[in-house]
Amino acid sequence: MAEPLTQRPTPIRPRARTRDRLGAVLRRLAGAVFVLWAVATLTFFAVRLIPGDPAQAILGGPGSQTSPEALAAVRAEYGLDQPIWVQYLQQLGRLATGDLGRSYGLNQDVGPLVLAQLGGTLVLAVTSLAVAWVLALTLATWSTGRGRLARRIGSGLEIVAAALPHFWLATVLIVLFSVWLGVLPPISTSDARGLVLPVLTLAVPLAGFLGQVMRESLLTALESPFVLSARARGESERGVFWRHALRHAALPAISLSGWAFGSLISGAVVVETIFARPGLGRTLLTAVTVRDVPVVVGVVMVVAVAYILMTIATDVASRIADPRPRTEAGR
Repeated sequence: MAEPLTQRPTPIRPRARTRDRLGAVLRRLAGAVFVLWAVATLTFFAVRLIPGDPAQAILGGPGSQTSPEALAAVRAEYGLDQPIWVQYLQQLGRLATGDLGRSYGLNQDVGPLVLAQLGGTLVLAVTSLAVAWVLALTLATWSTGRGRLARRIGSGLEIVAAALPHFWLATVLIVLFSVWLGVLPPISTSDARGLVLPVLTLAVPLAGFLGQVMRESLLTALESPFVLSARARGESERGVFWRHALRHAALPAISLSGWAFGSLISGAVVVETIFARPGLGRTLLTAVTVRDVPVVVGVVMVVAVAYILMTIATDVASRIADPRPRTEAGR
């Protein structure tokens, strides 16, 4: 007697795919919450390690010659007389509700203060990232298609550019374009000319790093089987380069753009100070100097949120640029 045929189970791929996507979203949210908590914690205790009394900073600094009664009143008003762990928990509670506190020195809410400076720093960082991409892509494209000597020259330029300190490069650019040539202002202005030197100061070192990654990926892509297949189909070298090789070579650089954005934000502290440009960098430096804890925590938290959003954007861009997920989904 023949055995009955067993029915194949109904596939549940759509449900599994939905669960995977939901799990990925939950993991990303949990990671973002953890990053924000870690940033808030490290910033809170790091500022507390700076020598000085926050109560004196509130009353005008060590030279204000305030009375002990006034210091005690300020400590009680701002909760500075509480144990450090109580102050930490109160800080986390305020941050959880979106309250960044009130500035000690400026006596105003930190939220509007930080948001007013955020636009200038974002313009500087995003513009620098775009310029760095253009420089890196131009150098990688030129050095890849012109032989071994060009690749060595390109690699040398990328290494030198990546090693340039921001403060040194800013000084050289000011001397060259402001002092000698007199074509650009030495300090940042409200027009586009005042943005050129700060952007170049941030973009050139980053372009050197991205160029190295992009050029190596481009050389690997040009030797991959899909490039050989495209050539076998009769596609021109220009088409092979721009339609296939460059798209795959850009994926590592796109993935690193989130890290690069964070690097640009940290570099903005130096660049905004040198070029007297308003932004989060100068605000953070001033707040650390006078021990304005709410401003320091507020700036760092806003930067952390911007960094998380940028990493999500680069992840989405990588998925769009990478043809492999769509190929696997179409099977």
